[in-house]
Amino acid sequence: MPRRIVKALSEHPLSAELYPLGIGYYQHARGHRMHRAQHDDHLLIYCLEGRGQLETDGKSRTVRAGDLVLLPRGRSHRYHTDEAAPWSIYWIHFDGPQADNFIAALDPDPQSPLIPLGLHSRLVADFEALLDARQASHQLDAFVHCANQLRQLLTHIALLRPLARRQADDSLDLERVHSLMQARLHEQLDVETLAAAVSLSKYHFIKKYKALTGTTPISHFIHLKIERACHLLDVTTKGVNEIAWAVGYEDAYYFSRIFKKSMGISPTEYRRLRVGDLGYKG
Repeated sequence: MPRRIVKALSEHPLSAELYPLGIGYYQHARGHRMHRAQHDDHLLIYCLEGRGQLETDGKSRTVRAGDLVLLPRGRSHRYHTDEAAPWSIYWIHFDGPQADNFIAALDPDPQSPLIPLGLHSRLVADFEALLDARQASHQLDAFVHCANQLRQLLTHIALLRPLARRQADDSLDLERVHSLMQARLHEQLDVETLAAAVSLSKYHFIKKYKALTGTTPISHFIHLKIERACHLLDVTTKGVNEIAWAVGYEDAYYFSRIFKKSMGISPTEYRRLRVGDLGYKG
């Protein structure tokens, strides 16, 4: 984030206690590596796919999908992606007088920076909301909102921490599937890719998914896209063409048809409804 924004956040009454310094998402980050001998902020990494290697305190650890890496200020470290299975990661650098208290609430192991939290689609949605808040505007208010989204993200992790466990190998890992869907809302995603993520054939994946959820994976993926589109219609002034592109549709007309089929009204009518120009009853 621009230094002037960081300074403003550190002085604003609604963000001074905890604020982000930088946020990002790297997908299949082949060649990604970092070494920090001097680390002067706090860093959180959430691995969504693939794996990487982390070295701290003279020990090497493998970071896998579903792992959080928590590196507090002052902890020297180096990490790199696995070249055979490059990781996809969300990352956020943050600071503030209350940062240590938020970190303590995560109940980290003082001997290890790894938190095996597991894959949680709603946590992915939290990271995506952070990215949305940062990108929605260049105004300070947007970054103040971003700082408060960071609070929500960290307290959500604290809520999930006692329940963290990996699903049994013989079950369908819905969290992995839904996390991938959340991360790929801006593009197209086929059933074969989702099935491969949980090591199932396309046929068995669709059968298991429908038995557990009552719907098909692609129907749910479209539902998530429409949810994101509604959010963008609510909080931005982007045109329908831009929003269609943001949720993975190159054809705005086709996107509008899908949106109306799901919501019962067009994207333009939905925005009019949200600003009060159209009643809920039509």
